[in-house]
Amino acid sequence: MTLTFKPLETYRDDFSFANSAEAIARFPFPFPEDQYMYSVNLEPATSRDPGSVFEHLFDVDEHYVSEMAERARVLELDPQRCLVMPHMAQAAWDSLALLMQSLATDYPQYFRLARDGDAWHWQNLALGIDQRFTFGDPATLPCEPLEYITRQMQGDFALLDQRDNDLFMDAGMVTCPADWSLRFDAGMSFQQWHAPVPMAHRAGVFERALKYLLNIQVGQPVRRLNWTLTINPRLDTSPETYHQWGSDRGKVTADNAGALVHLRVELQLMVRLPRSNALMFSIRTYLISLDELVTNPAWAQRLYRVMRDLPEPIADYKGISRYRQPLLDWLRPFDPQA
Repeated sequence: MTLTFKPLETYRDDFSFANSAEAIARFPFPFPEDQYMYSVNLEPATSRDPGSVFEHLFDVDEHYVSEMAERARVLELDPQRCLVMPHMAQAAWDSLALLMQSLATDYPQYFRLARDGDAWHWQNLALGIDQRFTFGDPATLPCEPLEYITRQMQGDFALLDQRDNDLFMDAGMVTCPADWSLRFDAGMSFQQWHAPVPMAHRAGVFERALKYLLNIQVGQPVRRLNWTLTINPRLDTSPETYHQWGSDRGKVTADNAGALVHLRVELQLMVRLPRSNALMFSIRTYLISLDELVTNPAWAQRLYRVMRDLPEPIADYKGISRYRQPLLDWLRPFDPQA
């Protein structure tokens, strides 16, 4: 796949974001069957399906330049979206090394990294960045190392400190969350920040997931898909900005659902960092409008059935209950058996 970037798109105000036919074809549709229930659904993050979102450890796509402009905008309005506790400084450098090396290896037409001991030279041709710095010395970068590199990465990042047989969210860059807040979750344990999720605790999902994550080894990353629905192609659906987007859920009708409702899929990646032993949790977000999604008839039919049969506690947690009926009315014609 030849990687080219679209002209600048917006994820707020006039919402000019849209997917090309190629982006629709590679969208990570998250439903393997006609019903949905929570599962750990982790798999090794090995390269597969050339051209897909699973080809490289960190996916870069046509929206890269637009997403980086949106991240800069969010940070300008709220610098606390990036947070690194003092004991996570080594994990921040760990993250910078992993991300730079991955981008330079997988997308050499846009990213280059030269290393001579601790003297590093980083070039991001897509954003016009050329930076020489000393690895491990924050004074040689224009900002803290995690912020520096994640300002150049699509998706959100949480760095989890492993101690006392648990994981704690002690650093991160979170500017495009699906209704959660790094500022609120900072310092929480794995079970604490998952506490709002309904039904999964009863099924023991998080106990199994935590046990699995604690044993992830260096060089053996894992991934999973998660999903929700978002009104408009808005990346920043954080509690901090709820006053800007919360009322949008009341605007969905059986006529406009195709344009307003977007399936929001997170490709979640868990990577053990070698120097700090922290666990990187990256959340790469993909958006697709229902108008775009139903160009694939199989997806359209399955999404209708999943939404129709979704347990109410899950629909409520994901914010879908308020507009589920107009959504189903819009989707129903795409299921020949409905």
